[in-house]
Amino acid sequence: MHRVGREGDDGLPYLTPRALRLDSLASVHLRALGARAVSTRAGFAARRLLFRGSARYWEHRYATGGSSGAGSSGAAARWKADVVNAWVREHGVESVVDYGCGDGNQLALAEYPRYLGLDSSPTAVRTCIARFRDDRTKSFLHYDPDVLSDPARWLSADLALSMEVLFHLVEDDVFEDYLRRLFGSAQRFVAICSIDASGGERSPHERYRLFTKWIQANCPQWQLLQRVDPPHAVGLMSSLYLYARRPEAAE
Repeated sequence: MHRVGREGDDGLPYLTPRALRLDSLASVHLRALGARAVSTRAGFAARRLLFRGSARYWEHRYATGGSSGAGSSGAAARWKADVVNAWVREHGVESVVDYGCGDGNQLALAEYPRYLGLDSSPTAVRTCIARFRDDRTKSFLHYDPDVLSDPARWLSADLALSMEVLFHLVEDDVFEDYLRRLFGSAQRFVAICSIDASGGERSPHERYRLFTKWIQANCPQWQLLQRVDPPHAVGLMSSLYLYARRPEAAE
């Protein structure tokens, strides 16, 4: 990612007048907002306009030494792993495809018989390949939907997994394509960890949506089997949702 100044806590660059080009009246307005107007609504809007896309953000973050975030470590990661591992055991899940493996911190706590991890960041995928190189039950692939077509469903597993990815997909088309691929690759179950809400984002690389309503409208062959909310002590905004394929839609 092209850097335009010192980075803020959310990993995005501060606005600096020298770095912005006067390509339009919009850019002139952005300059006027000031380099440190991050905490204001106008500053947030300006930084959202400069946001260059979910995939580019995460590749830049991992390539510059960043991690998958606080939710993939400590008590939050342990709680997520305990719930999903229990689902895997309870339902006899034999294979998992993970749409967003990140840096592998969350995966290190997983107990899956067979696993395929996908990520839009090449750096994250390389990190996982190196980290789990001696684990013969885990495979990894770079996920680029622009050059991925899978009508034969090679990317298929008992359970398709999405761990705190949805609210990082700020673009509508990316969000919808991701969910269609996620459910399309699931044979029996889909597990999602995310925030089912609208509005209240804290960073330009986040966007909250009522994703359960989208699933209800666009994936009628799936039903919500279970929702598990985190204990207050975990300090996590996301809940875990387990979807099952309806019996009449079974393959």
